[in-house]
Amino acid sequence: MAKLTARRRRKLPKTAFAYPRTRKYPIYDKAHARNALSRAAQKGTSGSYAHVARAVNRWFPGMAKGKGKTRKGSSRRKR
Repeated sequence: MAKLTARRRRKLPKTAFAYPRTRKYPIYDKAHARNALSRAAQKGTSGSYAHVARAVNRWFPGMAKGKGKTRKGSSRRKR
């Protein structure tokens, strides 16, 4: 993965982030998009992962295909 310096991060457009308002999870290239998916999955909330997966799929269609439906630690109620 290419090193993302602070200067380069500031120059990225807001659309290059999964959360453009707070500029979190840069997804401007495939390596950073994969990393964003990994970090969102580690966070533990299915909503966060789903949001990042949708943003990644807009930039790179099919990259987050079929993931996040039945993850460990999801908010589904156990019986």
